Amino acid sequence: MKRIILVSILAVLAACTNEAQAPLVATDFVVMETMPGMKMTAAYMTLTNNGADDIRITRVTSPQFAAVEIHETILDDNVSKMREVAELVVPASGAVTLQPGGMHLMLMRPTDESDAVSLKIWSGETMLLALETGFTPR
Repeated sequence: MKRIILVSILAVLAACTNEAQAPLVATDFVVMETMPGMKMTAAYMTLTNNGADDIRITRVTSPQFAAVEIHETILDDNVSKMREVAELVVPASGAVTLQPGGMHLMLMRPTDESDAVSLKIWSGETMLLALETGFTPR
């Protein structure tokens, strides 16, 4: 069974002093273990914006997956459906929780058999945050 390794890298925090807060912080970061025969999984977390301006997340990348998409789950005629969204807005001085049944990250087409998953969160061409965790058993 694979272990959970909580967020181990917060690139933005590296440059901050004790008095300063990173503009974007991730907590409760979990990547679900891929189910047998499936080529995708999901990642969940809470993203907190410590700044005075909204943060627009436009892209998430991972070397362990060919594609990572920001998705939301919607109810359409009493049927739960997922759809990709172009960006995720974390409001100024607020937080967004990515969770099952709501906003989440879809990690598709694994590229290796690693026990760890690295994600980079981007706003345009600016990398905001780098994270790493192990898989969480389903």
